[in-house]
Amino acid sequence: MNAHAQPQHDTTHGELHAELSGTFDTTAMATETTLLNPRFYTTDFDEMDRIDVTPVREEWDKLLAQMKSDPNKGHFKKNADWDEVDWKGMDPALRVEFIDFLVSSCTAEFSGCVLYKEMKRRGTNPDICELFSYMSRDEARHAGFINDALREAGVAVNLGFLTKAKKYTYFRPKFIYYATYLSEKIGYARYITIFRHLEAHPEHRFHPIFKWFKEWCNDEFSHGEAFALLMRTDPALTTSFANKLWIRFFLTAVYSTMWVRDHARVDFHNALGVDIDWYDQEVYRKTSAIARQVFPVELDIDHPRWIPGLRRMDAAMRDMDKAKRKGAGLRGVVPDPGQTPDPAGKRPAGTGVLTPKRHIAAKAAVAAAGWARPTARRGSLQNGGGRA
Repeated sequence: MNAHAQPQHDTTHGELHAELSGTFDTTAMATETTLLNPRFYTTDFDEMDRIDVTPVREEWDKLLAQMKSDPNKGHFKKNADWDEVDWKGMDPALRVEFIDFLVSSCTAEFSGCVLYKEMKRRGTNPDICELFSYMSRDEARHAGFINDALREAGVAVNLGFLTKAKKYTYFRPKFIYYATYLSEKIGYARYITIFRHLEAHPEHRFHPIFKWFKEWCNDEFSHGEAFALLMRTDPALTTSFANKLWIRFFLTAVYSTMWVRDHARVDFHNALGVDIDWYDQEVYRKTSAIARQVFPVELDIDHPRWIPGLRRMDAAMRDMDKAKRKGAGLRGVVPDPGQTPDPAGKRPAGTGVLTPKRHIAAKAAVAAAGWARPTARRGSLQNGGGRA
């Protein structure tokens, strides 16, 4: 037998596409609005159009010049490094979680593309319009590249349909700054951590897309820097008491959402050879080292209550998911073990009612109050922050 012969499968490539497309409705997965799924956002575009970048002009011009040069112009294309993917031979549980990972990532990237493109379309401020033209270009490439990986398996997301069908969430501009800054910097930290891990352990690189993460993460880093500059145009965004509380909230909400989402993909992380607890803490550590140049507070991720709190959050999400699948009532009531749900939808005596949104908000607010600490220093990047 030829030692280099390719494994033989009874299922043809076309049949596999049909099989996977019948199993994974990725467009429906991307369209669904849940607590953990990436959302599409809209905002007050007129307020953003009034931004004056004069206080950060020197850094602004340098960043936009770098974006204009488009260092990743030819990066998001398949080449000889793109190995053939054995979708049929992939462990079924891994396949489910990996496709979920790709769909979620594609949706998140495309969400940025849609928001940034709309900012450019509606704006008249040349500084703001130029910035978001570059950022929408980058996010479109990222989403398209991920969707090409899904297309190989016959389960590409219909991005055109997604634009029309996905629900949009309104965020005030400052909330866009806080959330998107963290999203971009966490994206950088996630991609570079995975890339470096697989560089040291290539036997765990089960898909070629991970080879593209090094240059990819630099786009994420640059986008985060843009939002850092936008926040620095108005010092009140990071210095007022109310905004410090909002920053605490977004730090906790974004970090805890990442923890819950990652711990739902056990087989995916096992295939990468990554311990999820270690990976998430490493991403938090990198993100915090970068974010302290902008944010006046950071979360104490070494606090003895930090990880137990995240685990309680994860358990609460799993309980809510089980209740949803069991049809435990329209108001999000989760009966105590052994209790019979009231057919009228009323909660049993002595139990609390928390809808998923209220549950997450309450947990995040309590966590933020206990785990936030003043940032030790601000200024240039320290302790591991920076480009790949």
